[in-house]
Amino acid sequence: MTVTYAIAEDSPEIEGGFYARGGALRLWDCKDHEVILSGPAETGKTYACLQKLDTLMWIFPGAQAVIIRKTLSSLYASVLQTYLKVVGPDSPVTFYGGSKPEWAEYPQGSRVYFAGFDNPQKALSSERDFVYVNQAEELSVGDWEVLTTRCTGRAANAPYAQIFADCNPGPPQHWIRHRPSLTFLESRHEDNPTLFDDAGAVTDRGRTTLQILDRLTGVRKERLRYGRWVAAEGTVYADEWDESVHLIAKDDIPTCRRAVVGIDWGFTNAGVMSVFSIDGDGRMYRVLEHYRTGRLIGWWVDRARHIRDLYHPEAFVCDPSQPGSIQELRNAGLNAIPAVNNIELGIQAVKARLAPAGDGRPRLYFARDGLVARDEALAEAKQAVSTIDEFSLYVYPKGQDGKSLKETPVDADNHGLDSTRYACAYVDKIGVPQLATGAAVGGRRPVPTMTTRY
Repeated sequence: MTVTYAIAEDSPEIEGGFYARGGALRLWDCKDHEVILSGPAETGKTYACLQKLDTLMWIFPGAQAVIIRKTLSSLYASVLQTYLKVVGPDSPVTFYGGSKPEWAEYPQGSRVYFAGFDNPQKALSSERDFVYVNQAEELSVGDWEVLTTRCTGRAANAPYAQIFADCNPGPPQHWIRHRPSLTFLESRHEDNPTLFDDAGAVTDRGRTTLQILDRLTGVRKERLRYGRWVAAEGTVYADEWDESVHLIAKDDIPTCRRAVVGIDWGFTNAGVMSVFSIDGDGRMYRVLEHYRTGRLIGWWVDRARHIRDLYHPEAFVCDPSQPGSIQELRNAGLNAIPAVNNIELGIQAVKARLAPAGDGRPRLYFARDGLVARDEALAEAKQAVSTIDEFSLYVYPKGQDGKSLKETPVDADNHGLDSTRYACAYVDKIGVPQLATGAAVGGRRPVPTMTTRY
């Protein structure tokens, strides 16, 4: 196989059709130790980064590199698929580990490891020449600095060491926008040759892509259509939610003897089944989550049975709007109960748990790697794919003056958050739902009227 690279200053081009321009071209030219390519969705950031990494592996025999994302499961579902396209089906590059490989090896000894911060395995065990981070906005500054210690130049298989990344815009206070040692590059849709031709005219694919992005709303449109680093105004949990505090690894969750499941039904919109383990102090840990569209009740019943066998939850606390679906769970022998759907009290319960308790720690955590499988249809539509995504998107409506109204939030980007408030309200006994059959819930017979502690 003959691999040719013409990495010119004006337009790096690889045999097979890829060439860089705009932000991607600046990334290819950059040899700074830390560099991130930011931009809206579909500008070709990930493809450009992977093409650069593949090129470096061919140019520098024996080079050692890592492709990493926040979680390993999301890497396998997304960036690995793009990397396979970059390498090509007839490539002599060998992948080790089956459909979820640990590394890829090039003929001249260069090696690329695959890792997530939830499962670094061998990837971060020693010095690397190059580190590529996919969707760096998901990382904390601490995560990033760990990577810089694994990419200092000591590997010495290339004339320079570099940690480079792509990212979508986030809030303006994000660490990416305030790190002095970081070279920050920006890409635009016009940089992507599949969306705009060399003359700057939009292609058929470009028209379709931009039409999809133009249908986005709010902060998602500002970030993914226009590439702006903005925060959503009136975010419901703006004062409580902090990813650096509330996201933890599964290995850091203590042994729990209780569990409860919150369920928000959906088909066109996402349905969510969230498993919360509860420790001896009453802290809740979202350990597992199904967040999917297009699934019928039979699919959810199968997942609920599996959850019952793994976690033995005392109750499946369900969105009460679909009593037929609740009955299907009961028919399968599952303790399904209708949730108390008081939005205001439920939000207050979640807020109270996100806030620091007397010992300085919150009483609600989310496992970073709790999502079972990413819904690629949602990802393609630039929608939230997990409850964690929803925290920055769930907002209060705006009044005529443009200011947020602290009333019932907008009924969108709240599927996982609804399942969360159902579970929190149940555990905190904000309202004890009554079963039509009079069966006990979690070992307690429900009282005939709603009771609250407020």
